[in-house]
Parts: sequence; C-alpha cells; structure tokens
Amino acid sequence: MRHLVAADFFVVPTATATFRLLFVFVILSHDRRRPVHFAVTRHPTAEWTARQLLQAFTWDSAPRLLVRDRDSNYGKVFRETAAELGIEEVLCAPRSPWQNAYAERLIGSIRRECPDHVIAFHESGLCRILKSYFDYYSRSRTPLSLDKDTPIPRAVQPAELGRVIELREVGRLHHRYERRAA
Repeated sequence: MRHLVAADFFVVPTATATFRLLFVFVILSHDRRRPVHFAVTRHPTAEWTARQLLQAFTWDSAPRLLVRDRDSNYGKVFRETAAELGIEEVLCAPRSPWQNAYAERLIGSIRRECPDHVIAFHESGLCRILKSYFDYYSRSRTPLSLDKDTPIPRAVQPAELGRVIELREVGRLHHRYERRAA
C-alpha cells in the first residue's frame, strides 16, 4: 500500500456572477489515506496535470502505482511524465468510480465537510480553504479505517496532561480537542 496512490478531479462552483467551475486535482496515498497533493485551476489540461504530478513527487519519492480514471485531463504529457518518474498507471474502467474508491471517498468527505459549507469566489480563496481542510484532515480527523487515528499519527494524551480544550479549525467548521495543562 505504501507504493500506491490515487488521483482524481472534482469541481467546486464559484459564487461569481458567472458561476464558474473550479477544478480541484487531488492525489491520495493509500497507506494512511493521506492527501499528498492538491491544486486548483479553472482550466485543467494534460500539461497542468503533469506539472502537478511533478510537484507532488520528487524523483526519489514517486510511488510505483497510480490509480486514476480515464479523464481527458490525463493526456499524453501526463502519461509520459508518469513513465519518466517510474510510475505505472492503473486505469479504472469507464464509469466505474468504485474502482478508485479511496479517492472517491476522500472527495466525498471533502465535499460534505468543506465546500458545501463555504462560498468560493476565486482560485486563491478555494486554495486557502482547502489547505486548511487538508491540514485538519491529516492531523485531526479520525477515520474508522485507521482505528480512529489520523493519517499523520498522533500520540494518545493521558488525563494527567490537564483539562480538555477546544481548538477551532477550517474557519470554525471543525474542531479538535486536546489536553492542556491549566
């Protein structure tokens, strides 16, 4: 699982006069369900998507396998870049989102817990919101599949550390609770 990642796109409508769509590209590591990289654009192209792959992985950290769908945003340039990085692509069957279940589950969580509750006006605003959400997701959100641990493991806090306090995250949409000395 350490050598397997999944990539996918989802859209977020903006609240401008034209209700433009912003495309979000996400890469997820399968081993701890940890988001590795995300980017936002109004016009995804194969060149842009290939650049995101290069930004996500350096030459020595590239995974062995990449699960993705057959979207036209993964063009020849993307395939060539993946091959240069030593990444073998695993393509999902057409109209079979269940074959990329981890990425689809992450996208569903992102939609339910973030963009459905905020209004995006432009790319930089959505990037800021999603950066905050991915930090929350990696350090505070506890999926059942990881035995209620976070994608970036954290230590158990014993009662001797003090009382429980609330820490607000993602613009007060979510909360994390920690023990702090009085």
